[in-house]
Order: sequence, then structure tokens, then C-alpha cells
Amino acid sequence: YREWGVVHEDFTAAALALFTACKPEGDHSHAASHGGHHHEPPHGGTAVDLGDEEAHLEFVLDATAGKLTCYVLKAHMSGFQRVTQEALELTAQVNGKAETLTLKAVTNAATGEKPGDTSQFEAQADWLKTAKNFDAELKTINVRGKDYPGLKFNFPKGSAPEAVKP
Repeated sequence: YREWGVVHEDFTAAALALFTACKPEGDHSHAASHGGHHHEPPHGGTAVDLGDEEAHLEFVLDATAGKLTCYVLKAHMSGFQRVTQEALELTAQVNGKAETLTLKAVTNAATGEKPGDTSQFEAQADWLKTAKNFDAELKTINVRGKDYPGLKFNFPKGSAPEAVKP
């Protein structure tokens, strides 16, 4: 019985480490601290949190093409999250001027994604070719049945509390 106890303790410790590996000590809330818990956006873009790590958006700018891509990602940026919206509405303040973008759902034959069942949205505009920094607001997005209205963020900083102007 003694040997089983040692194996059981080792298994318990390993399981505990596995299930808590992504949780730092203390408050897990991004509103309290964005420093101890961070995931890199898979495309090297700008991350925007939805709720308390419930999901994420990643915005990637291709300045040469004047194209902005938005990827909808699962919690902890662990993969793509398909949504039912066919378009996302975004307004941006660029050099004191209001600009509006409609990011449309992208069809991907390789993954079977299509408008109404996709995780990728794109928009193209000439102002994106020169905009390096702008404050933006996404009108709304619905992920897994939950609405996230009025998402404000700075590009390229993202939605860390210190990045968004009040």
C-alpha cells in the first residue's frame, strides 16, 4: 500500500500542475493586471479581450494592401472560434477623422468556413495604408451566444486596460 500511496501522490501533483498551469497566482482578472497572464496572438497582431478571457479578437494589418483582418479566437487564444455574424462594423479615429470599416466574413474552402460560420473577417480601405495608430470601437460581436457590444481598443496596443483611453 505504501508504493501505491507514493504513485497516487505523484499522480495528484501532476494532475494539479496540469490543470493549473495557465493560472497565475492571485487574481486571474485582466482588469486587475495584464502583466502576469499573457498569450501571444497567433498571427502577431493586436489582441482584444472579450470578457474575462472568454474569447479574443486578433486584428492584423497589411498596410501594403490596406487590409485589416480580424480573427475570432477561443479563450487563451487556443484556436479559432467560429461565429454566425456575416460582418463586423468598426469605427476608428484616424488623425482626428472618423473612419468606418465593414469587415466581411471570409470563405475558406480548406476549413469549410463561410459567411455565417467563420472565424475570419476582412476589410480593405485606403486609409489603412498609412494608419499606424488609431482608436477603434467594434459595434458588437456575438460569440457562443453572448453579445459583446461597444468594444473599444487602440491599434496596435490592443485592449489592455492601460491601452484604451477613457
